[in-house]
Amino acid sequence: MTPSPTDVATAYRDCERITRHAAANFFYGIRLLPREKRRAISAVYAFARCVDDIGDGDLDPAGKLEALAAERRRLEILRGAGANGHRDPVLVALADAQARFGLPIDALEHLIDGVEQDVSGTTYETFDELVVYCRHVAGSIGRLCLAIFGDAGRAEARDLADDLGVAMQLTNILRDVREDEAHGRVYLPAEDRRRFGCEELDAAPPEAIGELVRFEAGRAREWFDRGLGLVDLLNARSASCVLAMTGIYRSILDRIAREPAAVMTRRVSLPPWEKAWLAARSLAGVRT
Repeated sequence: MTPSPTDVATAYRDCERITRHAAANFFYGIRLLPREKRRAISAVYAFARCVDDIGDGDLDPAGKLEALAAERRRLEILRGAGANGHRDPVLVALADAQARFGLPIDALEHLIDGVEQDVSGTTYETFDELVVYCRHVAGSIGRLCLAIFGDAGRAEARDLADDLGVAMQLTNILRDVREDEAHGRVYLPAEDRRRFGCEELDAAPPEAIGELVRFEAGRAREWFDRGLGLVDLLNARSASCVLAMTGIYRSILDRIAREPAAVMTRRVSLPPWEKAWLAARSLAGVRT
């Protein structure tokens, strides 16, 4: 049975609630979009949140992999008859968004690929290996957003959206070094940790951690600088969304770079008023 308009509207509200409460940085940007596009991106994020929660949950590795396989099967539903006969709100909203905007299902599958790497305890010897992971878990979000913006057909735009996704994921990795290390996850490339004398992050001196983090922050800035070329290819509302999200992440990255050793003692974040100010500034800048 095809979901009713009321069912679809309720499903989107659930997804927007998830996004607003679990992804404040993300929500400050997408709230600048028209309603249909904002709802569609919320559906994408809600699915990503479901996948991430599996990776961060309490199941053993085998149970997590089984749950991720179930998420892959949910995507196969989208390839077929949409959400007909299904009542899960995330699936209902995602199916509607896919029908409206032609979401690339393979990008959603890449999200699952990335979390499977987390569950398997994958580590990264080189930066190039880490970039592949970043493209899976964040570059894929960029490609999905681009489909909703309406610019997915341009190869240049897809590449730049992918670059911005990598930049934001690198920022997340630096922000969450302490938390990830406590859960046995180390994303920073092994070759870089050896170079700066930080093979074991919790045992490395603050000065060495600072140099390592500052080096990786410089890399993230390069990806931002390149990826922000996307803004010139978007309409004004989509551009303001991108500038708001990247502005928040770049501000976090700047704080990390100013006090790099602090990532081992606390999680760097921005207060809500500053996020709102950055979003407003991005909108004003695009209008100008």
